Amino acid sequence: MRSKIYLLLMLSFMFSCKGKTDKKSGEIRAKDSVVLEQEVHQDLYGNWVGEFIVDENILKEGEGLPSTDYYPKINLTIKKVTDKGNVFGQNVVKGNLRPLTGKLEGVGNAIQLLLDEPGDKKSDGRFEIKFKDDTLMGTWTAYDQNVKIKRRSFKLLKKQFSYNPNLMLNDQNDEYGTLVDWVNAKKQEATEVDGDSTYTFVMEYYRSASPAVYQLNASKQKLTEKDLKNLKKLDLEIIRNTIFARHGYAFTKPSIRQFFEPVDWYVPVSKDVSSDLSQVEKDNIVLLTRFEKYAKDNYDTFGR
Repeated sequence: MRSKIYLLLMLSFMFSCKGKTDKKSGEIRAKDSVVLEQEVHQDLYGNWVGEFIVDENILKEGEGLPSTDYYPKINLTIKKVTDKGNVFGQNVVKGNLRPLTGKLEGVGNAIQLLLDEPGDKKSDGRFEIKFKDDTLMGTWTAYDQNVKIKRRSFKLLKKQFSYNPNLMLNDQNDEYGTLVDWVNAKKQEATEVDGDSTYTFVMEYYRSASPAVYQLNASKQKLTEKDLKNLKKLDLEIIRNTIFARHGYAFTKPSIRQFFEPVDWYVPVSKDVSSDLSQVEKDNIVLLTRFEKYAKDNYDTFGR
């Protein structure tokens, strides 16, 4: 009887040890599989920025798009590439951040990437990209071919984002003109008499900014009521949003994007920059927002 009990205990001990060994070897194999998938092509890591251009061939005849939709800025960020060819990243277009996963093939200037958005939004699609002469170029095609914009093209250059409180809207050109809000037009019916005929037509009036948007830096100087009391509503909006633009905030509204997407230094990277704001910037945002509530705008006609 004792020998049978002893045998059972020995068998139990052996199976227990085998289970632990199998589990341990499984953990080792799992760790090895992670180690084997090394990161490669780190020269591709970072932000690739440019215009996301609508393919005119897919638009219906006579169908137009707002300029903010036709040439929006895109920031395609590559975060990780493994030696198995797996790619992870994200893209930002019109304030929308979408994760990307896909594959990389080829070497050197023959690199090709196939990147997919998740597909849980109607506007999602697939990027087909080639790497040539330090440029990412290719096309994006919507999964849903019933959407209005089915295909876009792009040529992207690498542009690393870094916060700089000194950046101003006039940094992109030596000469700069008046900023006009082309999105929010005020329409008014007008008439014109020509001999015996009277013509009725609609006039469009737009608000414009003053030179103050190129002069006041709300990221560096603490603004006062005296600085703001004579400014237009649009001036205040632009000065306030320039704070967020310096931090790489991804604007969604076309009325704001129209002023920042053409700016060379602006790189949209985040939907929440609140934790990055300095105390001076926070104080200025409060003051600017208060003045915006009561400020007015003048409207005028502009040729386009």
